[in-house]
Amino acid sequence: MLVERNVQVVDIQVVGEAYDIAANYLKATGLIADTAMINEHLLEMIYKLFDGGVRNRLLLANKAITKFERSRR
Repeated sequence: MLVERNVQVVDIQVVGEAYDIAANYLKATGLIADTAMINEHLLEMIYKLFDGGVRNRLLLANKAITKFERSRR
C-alpha cells in the first residue's frame, strides 16, 4: 500500500510540474493571461495525455503546448 501511495504522489507531482512548464511558456508567448489562475483547458490536456500513458514531465508539457497552440488557431 505504501508504494502505491508514493507512486500516486509522484504522479501528481509530474502533472503539476508539466503544467508549470507549459503555463510559463504559454504566458511568455501571450497565449494565456499572466495570472495566478489555473487554465482549465491546459490542465485538462495534460491530464488526458497523462492518462494516455505519457509520464515524462517535459514530454507532457511539450505535447500540451502543441495541442493548446493548435486549439487556439
